[in-house]
Amino acid sequence: MKLAAVSLRATAAAVALFAVSAAHADLTIPFAWTESNSVQTFTQDNLDSFDLVHLSVVAKGNATAQGAPVNGGSGSVNYQSYSLPITKIVIGSNLSIKSGQAAGSALYFDRTDDDTGLVYGLTLANFTIDYAAQKVLADITPKGGTTATQQHLYTFEVDTKLALKYKFPLTVTGHEVLKNLRLSQGAQDALNSALVLPEIAQDALKFDYGTLTQDVSTNLRKKSISSALYVAN
Repeated sequence: MKLAAVSLRATAAAVALFAVSAAHADLTIPFAWTESNSVQTFTQDNLDSFDLVHLSVVAKGNATAQGAPVNGGSGSVNYQSYSLPITKIVIGSNLSIKSGQAAGSALYFDRTDDDTGLVYGLTLANFTIDYAAQKVLADITPKGGTTATQQHLYTFEVDTKLALKYKFPLTVTGHEVLKNLRLSQGAQDALNSALVLPEIAQDALKFDYGTLTQDVSTNLRKKSISSALYVAN
């Protein structure tokens, strides 16, 4: 805990110094030991479409399900929200956030074919928000297949803009909401291929996939997490 406290002070001091000096180089800040999280909240339409094709979303690695489980009529069990701990952020020279990453977190999409009983799966992991390109990226791995790293997963719109607040010398906080998450064509193709989705599920791939809410703080986590990349089995 003493080492974590020293790291907290060093990082916060670096952020404060960066804010004052407006240095030209990007600043990468490790955040795995802070109470900073990105929460994806699916829409009710998403949950209904998951249930329609017997699909469940399972939190893996650092990710955790939030709230009460939603039991679908087909027997699938899902949660509306999933928390993905933020492990680093990158600040540009103009003090804007260039990107943020939730390394070590994963969501596993697990589907059982009602007709054949076959089980299909796909893992999304190591999420990155690229603010310059307005994209969410993720490693995509079909069950039993090869990982495609940092693929375009979603486009998004900004609902509440993230602005870090600096309180010299130690405190940094921030809140942001991204909305209207839309799967890229590549992500739609990957889900279709890996999960062998029936025709009735095609329109659901074009739905709004909810929101991403980022809450950033330099408060220490009660339980430490790893910032190592998640590797799908």
